[in-house]
Amino acid sequence: MVQLLLVHLVAAAVAPVLVRFLGRNAFLVLALAPASALAWLLSVAADVRAGNGPVQRVSWVPGLGLDLDFRLTTLSWVLALLVTGVGALVLFYCRWYFTATDPTLWRFTAVFTAFAGAMLGLVLTDNFLVLYVFWELTTVFSYLLIGHNPASSTNRRAAMQALIVTTLGGLAMLVGIIALGVRHSYRISEVVAHPPALDAVTIGAVVLLLVGALSKSALVPFHFWLPGAMAAPTPVSAYLHAAAMVKAGVYLVALLAPAFAGAPGWHALTVGLGLFTMLVGGWRALRQYDIKLLLAYGTVSQLGFMVALAGLGTREGGLAALALVVSHAFFKSTLFLTVGVIDRSTGTRDLRELSGVGRRLLPLSVPAVLAALSMAGIPPLAGFVAKEAALQAGLEAASDGVPFAAAWGWLMTVTLVVGSILTVAYSTRFVWGAFARKPGMPLTPVRVPHPGFLLAPLLLGVGSLLVGLLAPLEHPWLLPYAQQLVRGAPPALLALWHGFTPALGLSALAIAIGVGLFVWRDRVGRVQRAVPPLVDGERAYARFMRGLDVGAVEVTARTQRGSLPFYLATIVFVFVALPGMAALLRGSVGPVRLWDTPAQAVVGAVIVVACVLVLLTDRRLASVMLVGVTGYGVSTLFILHGAPDLAITQMLVETVSLVVFVLALRRLPTRFERHERSLRRRLRVLLGIAFGASVAAVILVASAARHVVPVSIDFPEQAHSFGHGSNIVNVTLVDIRAWDTLGEVSVLVAAATGIASLIFVKTRNTRLSTASEQAIAPTEPTRGTWLRGGRTLRRERRSVMFEVVTRLIFHIMIAVSLYVLFSGHNLPGGGFAGGLVAGLALVVRYLAGGRYELDEAAPFDAGLAVGIGLLIVVLAALAPLAFGGTILQSAVFDFTLPPWGEVHLVTSAIFDMGVYLIVFGMMLDIVRSLGTGIDRQISAERRAEAEV
Repeated sequence: MVQLLLVHLVAAAVAPVLVRFLGRNAFLVLALAPASALAWLLSVAADVRAGNGPVQRVSWVPGLGLDLDFRLTTLSWVLALLVTGVGALVLFYCRWYFTATDPTLWRFTAVFTAFAGAMLGLVLTDNFLVLYVFWELTTVFSYLLIGHNPASSTNRRAAMQALIVTTLGGLAMLVGIIALGVRHSYRISEVVAHPPALDAVTIGAVVLLLVGALSKSALVPFHFWLPGAMAAPTPVSAYLHAAAMVKAGVYLVALLAPAFAGAPGWHALTVGLGLFTMLVGGWRALRQYDIKLLLAYGTVSQLGFMVALAGLGTREGGLAALALVVSHAFFKSTLFLTVGVIDRSTGTRDLRELSGVGRRLLPLSVPAVLAALSMAGIPPLAGFVAKEAALQAGLEAASDGVPFAAAWGWLMTVTLVVGSILTVAYSTRFVWGAFARKPGMPLTPVRVPHPGFLLAPLLLGVGSLLVGLLAPLEHPWLLPYAQQLVRGAPPALLALWHGFTPALGLSALAIAIGVGLFVWRDRVGRVQRAVPPLVDGERAYARFMRGLDVGAVEVTARTQRGSLPFYLATIVFVFVALPGMAALLRGSVGPVRLWDTPAQAVVGAVIVVACVLVLLTDRRLASVMLVGVTGYGVSTLFILHGAPDLAITQMLVETVSLVVFVLALRRLPTRFERHERSLRRRLRVLLGIAFGASVAAVILVASAARHVVPVSIDFPEQAHSFGHGSNIVNVTLVDIRAWDTLGEVSVLVAAATGIASLIFVKTRNTRLSTASEQAIAPTEPTRGTWLRGGRTLRRERRSVMFEVVTRLIFHIMIAVSLYVLFSGHNLPGGGFAGGLVAGLALVVRYLAGGRYELDEAAPFDAGLAVGIGLLIVVLAALAPLAFGGTILQSAVFDFTLPPWGEVHLVTSAIFDMGVYLIVFGMMLDIVRSLGTGIDRQISAERRAEAEV
């Protein structure tokens, strides 16, 4: 089954190329993907009927117990047949629906094929989490298909509306999946075979799952997104909104019914909302003049019908629901494809402008009439068989001895009759509006379509007739699903004739009254105009979104004020109010040891004094230096605690921070503005004290709360066994927890790129050339200069001693950085520390010689170093796969290399080299943005002042 999904994936990937070379004929090739899946599904039909459907499991994330589980049951097999069969025919139909000049054809083919694969995966999977992945893939792909024409505001609005509604339901469903999976199982077959106890958590999870199902299948109050989605191309409507996507919710309800049909709230959400949706959709369909919108509201009505039957929870209801799913796929996809042909042949979908189309499009009108008769429940079509079974299910539930169940049965029976009346009325309205000749109207001009354009609706329309005639043969293929349900008697045989039964009488009554509603359609129209809408979902959605937009603007105006102190104060306040207060009020603290040696107490006192002096000084530079004292003090504490790696890294980071502060201070006033008696200042002091106390409390409580053995206990042994190193810290970063490091450096790259792009004024290097040297400093001597860039500085900024020292130590610092990099696997150091040392070497070069000297030292773009570093990290992570290993697996090579002797090389060092380059490039970005960028601003300001 995974192979079927891969076929769709490959087809979607090559679709743009096929369109490039084959044009519209690419649809014919792409149709082979769902057609091949259909052939395979038919080949295993006997196994599925016997209850021995194929089962497949592919390990995905073993650590989380997450596998790609697939299982073919009767329910999933039926849905998969519809998804693949209708999908192949719709792709075939698209060959003549789209024009050869459509510039978005390459995207449509890829997205449509990918959607077909996602929908197939949704009905085949046996894992709730994987089902959610495919569920959201169908949401995203449907968004792209509905918004096929991005230039149209109608398409964009409809696509966004469908995305918001279905994603909201999907998120609710995800919460339910996690709640159900954590307490019970993520395996669908296990949950259905062994239903969990209906405690509060399980009931809540089921309700959330139903919210996702109802939003996907467009039930009230989510029903409004489906008619809006009719802005999509007609093939999209025929597939997504008749045979595939909207059936996902029905499928989920039918999937859960055997396990949870007796859960509290189940019948109210499925049967209650389903029946109400059936009435709302049918009533709204009678008011439409666009035949596509008429079918859309009819689809809403039919979806409510299906969900109500699936949610009833009886064997008869389950069989009727599955039969209705099959018949609906045939007749509704036929009708939508018919609308596409009419639209292309006449240029309109307005039934007030269509007249006499039926006779001139006879190969189209015949299957369309068959499909409409099936939708209306007229014998001998498939829709009649399904409706008879549905009425029988309602009558059987009404005769149940349990009063509560009987009430739902009577409600269903009465509502099905009323809904069937509306269905007959709007089905008749469709046939009359699309094909009949209206008195007093001229014949609508018709362009004769290509025969291939008519093939798909013809096959599906005839299929509605054949499924009805062969209903007894359909019965044994659908029966295994009904037998999974525990309530109700064994279902009656699906057939056209069961004798003169109450269900037949109710069906005849619905047909007669429905035809009457059409005959007196003018009177019905006047009544409809006088009666307010039952549910105005569109207006409610518009009001909600408008309120959300206004609320977002107001909240943003009050919270995103551009004030960094305000943002920091908010973060600190939330920390104090939540984890801080929890630790202070509810936490328990074990024995506290203030220090191990007096030296630690001395360093701690220095840190405290520095923090107090920061609050007292009014000079920015002094405050920065005092903050640096606290950082170096923490580094000293690391040394006293025997953590040299942490100490080295902390010292280097603190040095970089000081440099960044000093560079930025050039554009800031030298002193702070003091408001000694300001209430705001006092509040900040109190908040700072509260934050410090909260942090201390959280640390103490967390230290005393440990009740399991730390995983780091095994790190020393692991560092030697498969990390092949003695420095546990470095081996942890590049091997044991390398996944964490990979994610962190990726975030670092993204953050550094974003920050640099905001700060950079120019991105070009400023290397010295002969012309620029003469233009900038023509009077400076060219011989005996320690740093070339130093000649570009003003005399008062130059320091010959600094230039000499820089010339002497720069290469030493680069050598030290490389030593720290390569020795880090066994000694303190590593790629991060090495990159910082190399970056500080560039800082020294810049401080001594200015921005031109910096670019002499690093004559390349910082993004290049960052990009190469990230590439090395990724390749080092993936390289073991080529040798049969796992991602990020390390290997060791011991060999002799003259004249160095024995060499111990661990492949994780390559990973560390990538980290080195990333950090080095980030440092170059910082110096160029805060150093070179500010230098340019200062130079520009001086030139402007000189000109004035």
